[in-house]
Amino acid sequence: SIQLKNAVIALLGVVFIRGFREAIGIAVFLVGVYLLLNLIVICVGLFQIVNQPTAIASWQAALFARHSNPLIMLAVATLLFPKLALGLSGFETGVTVMPLVQGSSNDTPQYPKGRIRNTRKLLTTAAVIMSFFLLTSSLITTLLIPAAEFANGGKAYGRALAYLAHLYLGNTFGTIYDLSTISILWFAGASAMAGLLNIVPRYLPRYGMAPNWARATRPLVLVYTTIAFIVTIIFRANVEAQGGAYATGVLVLMSSAALAVTLSIHRQRSKQKTLVFAIITLVFIYTTVVNIIERPEGIRIAAFFIGTIILTSLVSRVWRSTELRVERIEIDENARQFIAEESQGAIRIIANRLNEGDEQEYFCKEKEVREDNHIPSTDPVLFLEIMVSDASDFADVIRVKGVQVGNYRILRAESAAVPNAIAALLLHIRDQTGKIPHAYFGWVEGNPIQYLLRFILFGEGDIQGERI
Repeated sequence: SIQLKNAVIALLGVVFIRGFREAIGIAVFLVGVYLLLNLIVICVGLFQIVNQPTAIASWQAALFARHSNPLIMLAVATLLFPKLALGLSGFETGVTVMPLVQGSSNDTPQYPKGRIRNTRKLLTTAAVIMSFFLLTSSLITTLLIPAAEFANGGKAYGRALAYLAHLYLGNTFGTIYDLSTISILWFAGASAMAGLLNIVPRYLPRYGMAPNWARATRPLVLVYTTIAFIVTIIFRANVEAQGGAYATGVLVLMSSAALAVTLSIHRQRSKQKTLVFAIITLVFIYTTVVNIIERPEGIRIAAFFIGTIILTSLVSRVWRSTELRVERIEIDENARQFIAEESQGAIRIIANRLNEGDEQEYFCKEKEVREDNHIPSTDPVLFLEIMVSDASDFADVIRVKGVQVGNYRILRAESAAVPNAIAALLLHIRDQTGKIPHAYFGWVEGNPIQYLLRFILFGEGDIQGERI
């Protein structure tokens, strides 16, 4: 029922609120028990097949009676392959937790070779385990369970291995297997939760796509748990109904990853590897398209979420466009001395886009600004140069360095957004000196609406034009 599943989801949320390590520990225990019970059922099933040689003969007879041509069998298998899409689930969440994989002591952020090596071991081990259980379970269920029991309403519908567990190992073991299955289904969301708890705090607040409270784990757990409640209610707690949407998400992710790997291999100019990965990519794309056609509810739900994310991102960007996007300002000794000297009179700061960085550049810039703004020749000035570091960072620490080129004093810094950095530094100088600084910068010609949209969407404005 919906109430029971929501209660189970709430319990999962409570586990993650207690702690990430505790949740992973429970997951490891449940998965270990579940795999052990499945291994027992599969071994018993294989033993039954060995003792019943007629099972294989009967299966072959039924198979060739329906499809006598092996090519037709291959074609039918290809058409049915998209129905196995959910069997791929697990790899995508395994990739999302790669930053948690332990690396080597000599790893660097740019070249984490040890972490990459251990991640390959993790994914290879997962692939081997999943392949073994998928192949062997498909074999024994196909040979030992009558086809009628797989139909909707049959005893093996949606629970083929559980059917064999009760049939060959008795109701006691079968009940234990059922409880293990329920537990693993309950905690299956733990992998997705673990991936989201690792990705969201690491990236979204940094890019300005989520507020700073999203860096904390417990509030995110509450948000994800609430979303799970809503999804459960919308789908009326029907696992089959949710399967289409989940399969679409998994296949789109896998297809995108396969395409990215193919392009990466192509840049290495390896024709054979490129061909292999291109074929794999086409298989994933075909599977995705077929799954979308057969289960259109998945793409509808995905479109709704994508549209909601875009809309909320735009609203958030407009709402936060007036924020300084600066965590703090750090000024070195030279820059502090320049500002202190300037504060003896009117503080005049000329914004400049660094080109050659020689005395001639600053001479021309100063002459131009003094003439345009009627600045007395006796008043000293400071130059301010902001270089864009990583425009995708929403907030950063501005480190200001004082540099002297001939007789010209320059404040240099890096920031994700030039206008925000200028505003933050001017406010900082005002607070430190008690004087309101005068800032001089040029405006390029162009459509103001266009610059407004550039600033809202990308953090770039017209003060980043040619004259700065």
